[in-house]
Amino acid sequence: MQRATVTLPQDLLTELVELVGARSKTEAVLTAVKDEIRQRKLARIKAMAGKMEFTTTADDLRHGDRRLG
Repeated sequence: MQRATVTLPQDLLTELVELVGARSKTEAVLTAVKDEIRQRKLARIKAMAGKMEFTTTADDLRHGDRRLG
């Protein structure tokens, strides 16, 4: 893990700790960063809706693996 020094307003950090129910400031910041990353990845996936074409049916994906016999 890498250390980083970040200057944040005390009231903002206090609110974050309370909001996420963290036991420490570090835990609160980690939770917030992970959540932001997750939300941005989800937004990218949602933006792809309707832009991909699948030629295989769901049934083929479920039962079409010839390696299983």
